[in-house]
Amino acid sequence: MKRRIVLPVLGALGFALVVALVLVHIADAPSDVSETPHADIHPDAAMIERGSYLAAAGDCAGCHSVAGQPPYSGGRKFDLPFGTIYGSNITPDVRYGIGSWTDAEFIAAMYRGIAKDRHHLYPAFPYTSYTKMPISDVLAIKAYLFSLKPVSVPAPHNKVIFPFNQTWGIAYWNLLFNSKRRFRPDPSHTEQVNRGAYLVEGPGHCSLCHTPLNIAFVPRAGKEMAGTIVEGMRAYNISPDPKWGIGGWSDADLVNYLKHGFANNHGAAGGTMAEVVENSSAFMTDNDLLAIGAYLRQLPAQPGTVDQREPSSNSVRLAPASFELDAGAKIFVGACIGCHGLHGPYTARGSNLLGHPSVSDPTAQNAIYIMLHGVDLKTPNGRIYMPSFASSYSDEEIAAVLTYSGDTFGTGALRVTAEMVRTVRH
Repeated sequence: MKRRIVLPVLGALGFALVVALVLVHIADAPSDVSETPHADIHPDAAMIERGSYLAAAGDCAGCHSVAGQPPYSGGRKFDLPFGTIYGSNITPDVRYGIGSWTDAEFIAAMYRGIAKDRHHLYPAFPYTSYTKMPISDVLAIKAYLFSLKPVSVPAPHNKVIFPFNQTWGIAYWNLLFNSKRRFRPDPSHTEQVNRGAYLVEGPGHCSLCHTPLNIAFVPRAGKEMAGTIVEGMRAYNISPDPKWGIGGWSDADLVNYLKHGFANNHGAAGGTMAEVVENSSAFMTDNDLLAIGAYLRQLPAQPGTVDQREPSSNSVRLAPASFELDAGAKIFVGACIGCHGLHGPYTARGSNLLGHPSVSDPTAQNAIYIMLHGVDLKTPNGRIYMPSFASSYSDEEIAAVLTYSGDTFGTGALRVTAEMVRTVRH
């Protein structure tokens, strides 16, 4: 009797194991033989230069660098719901970097999220986007990285709770969510739109920050570029909706924002977006930035939570005759007006608050974050700087000055409490 029960159970388990192994093989397998070259390419100067541009377009430095350390040497911290992971060292150091990686191994990481030692990389590394890049672009990036000076520094070990520390399980996630397909131009679109689509969907991986993610950490269908929260800050709606997105932005506004870090009457980049500008879009050509804008403009418009329209002169509050009765106004005059101005000339680069989405965001997420952490954005075109006021003002004072700023420069939707500030501070 027991034999009759045990044998079918063992058979079922064996069959399940075979199916599981087959599925892993399918998930990990290259999509075609070109992904496994037998010999490495010997790059020339032109290939290395193109790789430098593509590495910037992919914002590689943003995830693989930390302040005070050599670029690409790893250590960038990412706090996730199931633990903490760190950006790896991708300099050509043989011991701690990727100096011993072959072209085929680099392609496997970029397309399928598989490292040299065959462990699966967490999809916080956007290989589901990089898989859309042609092999020539992927190997150009490798050529550039291998032209850098090796940095012999190990990245910290990931600290992830069970079962998410079992990276073999990512193979099944890949089976469901990694297309392993290269980008193909849409013949119904212009060359410019297709170029923008490639940059946004491929190296730029914009949707991973600007589209809400579902429970599987995959961009939600039907919510493309609708905006979400990333590392404590709001990544704004960049769909073409004229109220909630960038539908009211001109081409010049988009190029200025991505190239210089700000656009008049639309605000300045801060937080992770400032890093994107500093490490990535500031180095891209105007034509590519225009292509990105052209692609975004043809996406479906998405509703949102932050009115990004420029307020009219009739919708903002004029400065009060006396600042004695308004605590927020007193702080603004004492600490802010020198750079931001008050319905007149502003003196600091990128400091125009009129139309800045953060002063119209009812959640105050970005406004509070910037007050507490400041901004220090360096681009080849200049610097945007604002100090941190975390130690200068109490939660109540920060709430007061932000509410005043929202009334003065925004739509009046910004109502900040001390508790809101306290939540972001801690």
